[in-house]
Amino acid sequence: MDHDDVQIGRILSRREALGLIGAGGAVLLGSRSSLRGAAPFPFRLPKCIVRPSQTEGPYFVDTRLNRSDVRSDPTDGSLCEGAQLTLRFQVSRLDADGCRPLPGALVDIWQCDAMGVYSGVEDINGRFDTVGKQFLRGHQVTSAEGMARFETVYPGWYEGRTVHIHFKVRTDPSAPRGHEFVSQLYFDDALTDRVLAAAPYSRHEGRRPRNADDRIFRDGGGDQLLLDVMEDGDGWAATFDLGLHIE
Repeated sequence: MDHDDVQIGRILSRREALGLIGAGGAVLLGSRSSLRGAAPFPFRLPKCIVRPSQTEGPYFVDTRLNRSDVRSDPTDGSLCEGAQLTLRFQVSRLDADGCRPLPGALVDIWQCDAMGVYSGVEDINGRFDTVGKQFLRGHQVTSAEGMARFETVYPGWYEGRTVHIHFKVRTDPSAPRGHEFVSQLYFDDALTDRVLAAAPYSRHEGRRPRNADDRIFRDGGGDQLLLDVMEDGDGWAATFDLGLHIE
């Protein structure tokens, strides 16, 4: 069912990234040192962290749902069950001048619900079209600081896949050949055990695949795509730093 993503831009290898950071390191160090004694920036300093791309999978639909809270269905406002997860993307551009926030990029996320079901898609002759409810899908445009924020739920699981969230970053989706990067986010198994022990996840019967059981995680650098999830009130929160090289 998985389809290879077509990557028009490209993400740097670690060696290439270190080379660019070496070339622009003085800019980064100078930016940090200039903060001493000054009021702090109202946003996170960008972190140009190289991440591996992974398959888009079969369930992406370009619904153009511009919304931060993806838990509800836009047709009737009904909410998807699950533990609340605040997910932030800090998207940066990495080049010879250093690491800078990337504003105006379109960030899509899509994921399954607590029972492992993707809403809003129907397989028609091998092609997935929008149908029915639209839970757990949407996009945001990165701010001047390169930030995109979503309110979603901790995902469930389905046979053959560990717990994950899909994401796609596009710099110009209306252009014939805009820059595009696609990958997936993962969760620590021990935390997932804790979250999925409660309702509604606990109603899902069967053996949940763990990260080491998942071929895409195991062979695709999934350990570099693990979210650092923290407790946030009654829910959870995580920020994912992503540095892209756009030619």
